[in-house]
Amino acid sequence: MTRRLILLRHGQTTYNASGRMQGQLDTELSALGREQAAKVGQYFARQQQAGQAAEFPIRRIIASDLSRARETAEIIAEELQLPVTTDSRLRETHLGDWQEQSSDEVDRHSPGARAIWRHDATWTPPGGESRVDVARRAQPVITELMAEFTAWDFHAVLVVAHGGTISALTSKLLGVPVDHYPLLSGLKNTCWSQLSARPVFDPAHPTGAVAFAEVARETGAMPDASWYLDAWNAGVLEG
Repeated sequence: MTRRLILLRHGQTTYNASGRMQGQLDTELSALGREQAAKVGQYFARQQQAGQAAEFPIRRIIASDLSRARETAEIIAEELQLPVTTDSRLRETHLGDWQEQSSDEVDRHSPGARAIWRHDATWTPPGGESRVDVARRAQPVITELMAEFTAWDFHAVLVVAHGGTISALTSKLLGVPVDHYPLLSGLKNTCWSQLSARPVFDPAHPTGAVAFAEVARETGAMPDASWYLDAWNAGVLEG
């Protein structure tokens, strides 16, 4: 009855390396970013080949359509021999006027603004969007997949996206109060959030312990899910 969701941030980009804010700019992976993606792909492939992830093998890969996420997903997908689909709703937070600027530049012309942004998920950079906005546009990707991908039971879906998007989406799926969204620390390049979904438990209903797909076949509708956080900022150990 369990479905695993892995939300992985893209590899390092040229903007990450130079300390610039990218938002929805279509920046490229650096050489290190491609190397990071390859290591993650090899890690997942080794797990599945060794049977360590036999209960939850990755069966679908979906990525943001921005090239840094798409290329990361494609490098991993080559190792797992799976196709990649993209969805623009998984794009990073639009940072408006801040895009292409360094953190120091933003701090010089807007002192204290980045601190407000980090601590208030409803706050919007000039011309951009808030984390609440991001969560609202990204969640339907998972909701639709829950209904459409009936082979998800006891398997994993890998979503390759962006740090801000993954933080907002994780908080939204877990039902975290909006004022607690900032409690998740920044996600490092090619690190991931791992969640598990199970049907909402109802002791009076016999299907409370049945797989999602079976409930859907019996009732004609996908049951509500309870999401659980398995890991945050998980990654491949160096060395």
